[in-house]
Amino acid sequence: MNGGNESIVLEFLLLGLSKHPKIEIFLFVLCLGIYLVILLGNSYLIILSIVDSNLHTPMYFFLSNLSFIDIFGTSSCVPLMLVNFLSVRKTISFAGCALQMYLTHALGTTECVLLAMMAYDRYVAICNPLRYTIIMNTRVCVQLAAVSWIVGTINSLVQTILALRLSFCGNNIIDHFFCEILALLKLACVDISLNNFVMMVAVVLVTMTPVLLILISYMFILATILRLNSAEGRKKAFSTCSAHLAVVIIFYGTLLFMYSKPKAKDSDSDKVIALFYAAVTSMLNPIIYSLRNNEVKAAVKKLIFSIRT
Repeated sequence: MNGGNESIVLEFLLLGLSKHPKIEIFLFVLCLGIYLVILLGNSYLIILSIVDSNLHTPMYFFLSNLSFIDIFGTSSCVPLMLVNFLSVRKTISFAGCALQMYLTHALGTTECVLLAMMAYDRYVAICNPLRYTIIMNTRVCVQLAAVSWIVGTINSLVQTILALRLSFCGNNIIDHFFCEILALLKLACVDISLNNFVMMVAVVLVTMTPVLLILISYMFILATILRLNSAEGRKKAFSTCSAHLAVVIIFYGTLLFMYSKPKAKDSDSDKVIALFYAAVTSMLNPIIYSLRNNEVKAAVKKLIFSIRT
């Protein structure tokens, strides 16, 4: 953004699906419904984990953090996206784009690391149940959650600073619904090899490493479950981690599909997939934990009963 022949970019134009206004109206209604479910479902889980003493456990402490990430992760991009669905000119300021890119990247990275911390929690609960409350005490839980947030913050800060230091030579049209770092890098008119290298290192450290830790945790969990004598015991042990396993599969499954599938000739389909990855996974988390956990069902019934009385 320096140099006499380079134009300073003050705002970005978000293309979205500008060529398909009817589809944008449909997406507005759909995404509004999904966003409301995300807000209500995740807020409800956070409230339940606070007011119900039976949910004052490490698993629900981490789940509250996950719900917080889902709420603020989607809130960083969905509201403006909804406005743009109904607008002819879809713009975002340079500062707004920087903030949106930082928040979505930071919260996404934090969720990757947090899912690994939750896998460790399930490992201790199943493989070392007698010492679970000693190992996973309040101090340890806070430290593990703090590590997740710190890693996400630092990674996103580095990625965002490196992206914003680039020159765009007046190019300000982002072919996406929101300010996504890969879409922004395509606008750069200078060498981005440093950005690509740092991003590759970050993928290994904050994406692949958590996946490896999750796989190792579940290998030990599976081995422990298979050693149990009774079928009832195996069923009960598996039920304690089934919700987390489902969330991990959905989160990393959609992420893998999105980045490993061949690029479509029409980029619109890739943008829609990215949109649903950002929104649908956040909507499914509270639904999965509500359906798969008897503790949550009991807490909901208890809360409803107390409100009625």
